Parts: sequence; C-alpha cells; structure tokens
Amino acid sequence: MPSHTLDGDTLVSPIYLAGSTHTGDPALQPLLDCGFVLTGDEFGNVYATSPDQCFRLGYMPESQHHPLWQITAQRTAFAEPEWMASFDAPTPTELVTAFTSALADRYQDDPTAALFGPSSPAQDAYLPLQNAGWRHSSARPSTFFTAPDGLAGLTHSGRHLPRQDELRGERQRWLLWGGEDGYLERWYATFTSGVPTPLIAATTDRLADPAPALRYERDIPRRNRAAAHIRPVLPPTPTPLDVRRATAARAQSLGHRRAAVRAAAPPSNAALRTPIHGQRSARART
Repeated sequence: MPSHTLDGDTLVSPIYLAGSTHTGDPALQPLLDCGFVLTGDEFGNVYATSPDQCFRLGYMPESQHHPLWQITAQRTAFAEPEWMASFDAPTPTELVTAFTSALADRYQDDPTAALFGPSSPAQDAYLPLQNAGWRHSSARPSTFFTAPDGLAGLTHSGRHLPRQDELRGERQRWLLWGGEDGYLERWYATFTSGVPTPLIAATTDRLADPAPALRYERDIPRRNRAAAHIRPVLPPTPTPLDVRRATAARAQSLGHRRAAVRAAAPPSNAALRTPIHGQRSARART
C-alpha cells in the first residue's frame, strides 16, 4: 500500500473514540491498488468493484437508506450476496481501512478464499481483544467483549440467523460498537455470517491497537472528548542543520536590509551644497 499524507493537529486514543476522518480515500485505496474499478453516481456516492465483479464496496455519504460503508461479496455480478459488512458514518476510518486492506490482501492471494468464509474459528476474531485485556462474558449462545473503559464492545451471536434477516440488517452475527451513547457519537459495524473471520480479526486488531489516530480536534465527537486521550501534534524539533540554515538566511536578509537602508539614506550636507544645474554658486556671483 502507498503511504498517505497524515493530516490533523491532535493524536487521539483509543481509536474507538476518535470518530471518522470524513473522507473515504484511505479505506478505498487498498482495493484500488489491487485493481478494483472506481465509479460514481449522480448523487456523489462512489463504488469500487473487483475485476471479476464478485466484490463491491459502496461509500455512500449521500444515501439515506444505507450505512456509509457497505461491502458485499457475491458469486457473480448479479447474484445475491454471500456476505456483507457495513460501517456507519461515525466509525473511525482506520477500522474500515483495516478491513479493506485485509480484503485486498486476501483477494490478491486467492479471490475464492475472500468469497467464502468464515474459514477459521470465531475465536480468531476475539483474540486481539482478549490479548488487549478486554472483558469477556457470555450468555449462551452469545459472546461479548467489552473495552476496559466500557466504551467499546463486540457481540457475536451463536443463534441460528436467517440469511435474509442478516442481509436486510435486521439481525447481526457480529456487532462492533464504540463511543459514548449519542447521535453521531457512537458508531456501529456489522458482519454477516459468511464474512471470512480473518477480515473481522483484522478489524478487531486495529480496534484493540493502542496506536493513536490523527484528527483535527473539532472532528472528535464531542461526547467522546472527556474519555479520550488527546494530545496536540507538536512541530518537529529543528536539527542543527536547520538552525544553521535559518541563521544564514537571517544574516543574508539583514545584509540586504542594511544595503537598502544605505541606498535610501538622505544625502549629506556637502551634497546639498552642490549647485543644481543651471544655477551658479554664491562665490561665482560675487
């Protein structure tokens, strides 16, 4: 993946309190890098489709009937989805990027492996949270993990879920959430039964990662700010070479200013006594 220019003036952790970056570019880029084709509609929504048309990502900021992010996998272009993942608008973009990066890697290795899941036990998706010290509980047949501060969690349902109910979003096999309760403060992500477990594990791994996210302070959800760790991004410390260059530049600038002052200085008294052309001096008139 190519590197992306970081943007922002604060570092925020944990990631689940940071809010969205309000741009889809970082999460779209891994798929574009492996050959997905980008298209758009007249409303300003964009879509990335795999070369075989079996995978499709929708980034739909102008849709009122879909989550902001929706990723589907199907056997053919017009077949019913085998699985679906969705992320709503307040979801930290880094979590979506973790999912799309894992999908891009899996697709490049073997498109069929990305199409059919889960291919590994559900516990693999829990492991990053367990290793990070998240609290574990269960109420059979469901499993729950909760962040130490209680502001993020995972629910995995072990019940039988009709496929159509999952695809319509009426019931969830996997549910991730984070942030203080409130409109556009708390975010939700869902994964249907067929999503390959490694893709979910990549998302929970970033969810549990203590690495901070870069955000403009005003973009951090207001209700999350009291609970989040927020620190300003300090300008880089100048190196000795930077100091020498700055000193030389100031000296040169000062030299130019002195020269300009000398050039603009008023003439001396002697120069003022020099006769103007067409006039005679007082001595010549005597």
